[in-house]
Amino acid sequence: MNTLSYKTISVNKETAKKEWVVVDASDQIVGRLCSKVAKLLRGKYKPTFTPHVDCGDNVIIINAEKIVFSGKKETDKVYTRYTGYPGGQRFNTPAELRKKKDGAERIIRHAVKGMLPKGPLGRSLMNNLYIYEGAEHKQEAQQPKSIDINQYK
Repeated sequence: MNTLSYKTISVNKETAKKEWVVVDASDQIVGRLCSKVAKLLRGKYKPTFTPHVDCGDNVIIINAEKIVFSGKKETDKVYTRYTGYPGGQRFNTPAELRKKKDGAERIIRHAVKGMLPKGPLGRSLMNNLYIYEGAEHKQEAQQPKSIDINQYK
């Protein structure tokens, strides 16, 4: 048997086939939605997945303000941030964040970022995520295809 015919094909940045997809976040649970979006950004659903390359899709999330939390996380979960000054630790709940401008976007972005690899690859993958609070988005020129996120595992 000729073993040279069984070569592993690794995708690089130039040969990766990236697509644009639209995900509707209406009535989706935050963690479950974000884990599927992180897999789409990473390219794990593709047969040509390569761990060290950005081979995932560009994801557009619409209706971000309609996301829901399971259980009592809306009022009990706490997001912590630090201003950089002594005594500058700030705490917010998702209910408080929703009242602010781009609150739902910050919730989703925080959840997806935690599910991506840490380092330069994860930071570059976050640039492929576009979140809109309404039903309209600015990426019509890329002709994104709409997908049902519930079909993915």
